[in-house]
Order: sequence, then C-alpha cells, then structure tokens
Amino acid sequence: MKGIIVSEYERTFKRKKTIIGLIIYCIVLAFECLFLYGMNGLSFYDPEHSVQLNSINTAPFFIREVGIFINFILIPMLVVDSFNGEYTSGALRLVLIRPQARLKLFLAKWVVQASIFLGITIITWITSTLFGRLVMEHVSETTFFHTGKMDAFQGMIYTLKFYSMTFLIFLSVIGLCSLISVIMPNSILAFVGTIGCLVGGVYISDHFVYLLSVSDSIFSVLGGIGQSGFYVSLFLLFFISTILNVVIWKKKQWMG
Repeated sequence: MKGIIVSEYERTFKRKKTIIGLIIYCIVLAFECLFLYGMNGLSFYDPEHSVQLNSINTAPFFIREVGIFINFILIPMLVVDSFNGEYTSGALRLVLIRPQARLKLFLAKWVVQASIFLGITIITWITSTLFGRLVMEHVSETTFFHTGKMDAFQGMIYTLKFYSMTFLIFLSVIGLCSLISVIMPNSILAFVGTIGCLVGGVYISDHFVYLLSVSDSIFSVLGGIGQSGFYVSLFLLFFISTILNVVIWKKKQWMG
C-alpha cells in the first residue's frame, strides 16, 4: 500500500495542473492578505454582522474567500484530474495493468488528495495566524460570532476548531467531486458537474450552505446555531459519497 501511495504522489505532482493550481492558491492567499489589509482590518461574519479584525480573531476570516476558491476551483481541478483525467487520457490503464487491488488504488488516490488539502488547510491557518499577529491591532481579548470574550489562548482553540471543521468540509467536497469524476465520461463534464452539485446543494437543503459559504456556516455552528443540521448533513454527504465511490470504482470497466 505504501508503494501505491508513493506512486500516486509522484503522478500527482508531475501533472502541470497540480503545480499551477498550488501556485494560484499561493497567489490567492497573498491577495487575501492584501485585501484584508486594504480594508483596514474590516470584515464580516455574514451580510448583517461586520467585525473589526485584530491579532486574535483574524485567522478564520481568511476562509471566506480562500474557501470559495478551494471548493470551486482547486478541489475540482486536482480531484477530477486524479479520478477522471487519468482514465480519459488512458494513463489509468497502465496503472491497472500491474497486479494491485482496485480498492487500494482508490484509497491511495483518496489519501493523496486528502493530505494535499490538509496541507493547504494548515498553511492557510499558519499564514492567517501570523498575518493577524504581525499586522492587525494587538489585543488581549476578543469575541467571535455569538460567543463570550476570549483571551489569546481561547481564541487559538476557537481558530483550531474552525479550521478543523473547514477541513471536514473540504473532505466532503473531495468525496462529492471524486464520485462525480468516476461517473462522468470526461474531465470537463466532471468539473462542470461538481460545480453544479455544489451550487445545487443549497436548493436541496439549507443545511448544505457550507458548500457555498464555508466561513458563514462554521461561524454559526461554533456560535451554537444549526449544529445538528450541519453535522448530520456533513456526515451523510461524506458517508454516502464514499460508499458509492467504492462500489462504482470496483465495478466500473476502467480498462475499457
């Protein structure tokens, strides 16, 4: 299994789309710093609640714009290329010629994609935390959406919870995108289908609003609003997409 994962990492980082996508992500992250600085540290929890950023509360607000880019551009770009692009180009046939279980290859792809976006989540958290500490007004305590006052340590715990929940949303989007990728006949349809499902999820249920607005949903949940609907919908999306992924992956005629 280790060899399959290493091989998947090698194939992933040899693709131009992977390198280009990560470079664009770094540019988006830099622009987010400039944007918040240019706004004089003013942001908002939702359209009705603005907030002045400071050394403690800045980090979560990076996810507002960066999260949209990751959900709608970066995840579809990398996941579709891994789960559908190799099949469309014929590269997957060469991989499956080797005596290895299909399920192990699927798990390797999943592990690689999840680890990439875990790294992206951590880098975003580190960058946003340092930006807040070095650039924004230094304070000894602050508040978040529907919370009491927090000191620097409590604020850090809140931020860690925020980014942990962000990563769970990314995992669910990866699951949805990989499912669409193994169903669709080509990469373009898989990409368009993923975007359509992310937008359409809101029309299915208001609980799926985190697919469009990551930060607004997490602020609400951590503030004690809509917790059950958030966690149940997130679990169902991840669980159902994973089960269907495995079933279709094992039965599909990839060699055809």
